[in-house]
Amino acid sequence: MTDSELRRSGFKEKTRVDAARERLRERCSAHGRTTTLSIGEADGRVLAEAVTAHRDVPHYARAAMDGYAVRAEDTFGASDRSPEVLSRAERGGPGGAVRVHTGSELPEGCDSVVMIEQVEELGTEIEVFDAVAEGENVGPVGEDVESGQALYEPGHRIRPSDLGLLKSVGIREVEVGERPTVGVVPTGEELVQADPDSGEIIETNGLTVSGLVRRWGGLPTYRRVVTDDHDALRAAIQRDLTKDVIVTTGGSSVGERDLIPEVVSEIGEVLVHGVALKPGHPVALGIVEETPVLMLPGYPVACIVNAVQFLRPLLSWVSGAEPPATPTVAATLTRKIRSEPGTRTFARVSLEESEDGGADRIATPTRASGAGVLSSVALADGWVVVPEGREGYDEGERIGVELWEWSA
Repeated sequence: MTDSELRRSGFKEKTRVDAARERLRERCSAHGRTTTLSIGEADGRVLAEAVTAHRDVPHYARAAMDGYAVRAEDTFGASDRSPEVLSRAERGGPGGAVRVHTGSELPEGCDSVVMIEQVEELGTEIEVFDAVAEGENVGPVGEDVESGQALYEPGHRIRPSDLGLLKSVGIREVEVGERPTVGVVPTGEELVQADPDSGEIIETNGLTVSGLVRRWGGLPTYRRVVTDDHDALRAAIQRDLTKDVIVTTGGSSVGERDLIPEVVSEIGEVLVHGVALKPGHPVALGIVEETPVLMLPGYPVACIVNAVQFLRPLLSWVSGAEPPATPTVAATLTRKIRSEPGTRTFARVSLEESEDGGADRIATPTRASGAGVLSSVALADGWVVVPEGREGYDEGERIGVELWEWSA
């Protein structure tokens, strides 16, 4: 269907969210650029190469308990009624016992540790009331990580816990993908940055999307507003073809001033125009000279919903990784949520602790639900995703709330 035909007919057919996302996924690829960073700078970055351990952790046998390091054979037969008597010593050897603490290196000549609770100290001697086996209460060399062990594959997104492990195995630098670059282009002749006159609107979508790009690991370039002019829009898109991703906001529907999809179709390809989600079905996804172009709706909430559904995974894909799962909490609805069959609905909710102090939260749908009511999402705690096969959720139903704004 041509753009003019689409304008006349409206969105009679909409692509489902998963199908639209898959079409985009099939046409984009990792940018392939890498850089070397110290592990102190690598949190949140995507590994570009496999990582293996440079050394054992621990690199020495260590006591796993407070007590005495001994030879196991010297404790055989020890019991409460018939303890074995050993000499307190500075170094290991037959009949000797060396005081150790959790994490201490196991003394040479010792092969096990008797817990302090199983010992009675008697001057220069100790009584052992429980026999130990060879290796008991000892952390062997490489118990945590063995030298040469594979740790991470390319595409792994580094977490704070990974940094500690990398340091412990002797790694100080890692090769990671460069942050994807994103041109953020707000469009609309009615948009201004400050002090709006009648009929003018403060530009917020570009600022919001730029913040999300940074949150999701990208480097945004927040452009000036481009008016609803065919040539100006074409020039703006062509200018940012040096970026890994282009995101436009506004002008993605089927009105007379919604020119972005038409411009993209002339210089590239529109993969999807109109998606079965609410709010925000007038979204379009395209490719121009192998650069993905996300054409987000102008209504603020619709813009955010589509950014989470398409821009967030796209930034992972071009970084060479898979998008992480969105944090979700369980909650019980206080009011019914309605949804149109065949459409994936994102219902904004606020969260409160349950009155009985249980693990479940209480989720209350926001009163204002329009796609243009920015406060309805900015003041919400998350949203409930109603799948295409349901007509909504009932009051009292247990659901999951996506904490999308806290996701990476």
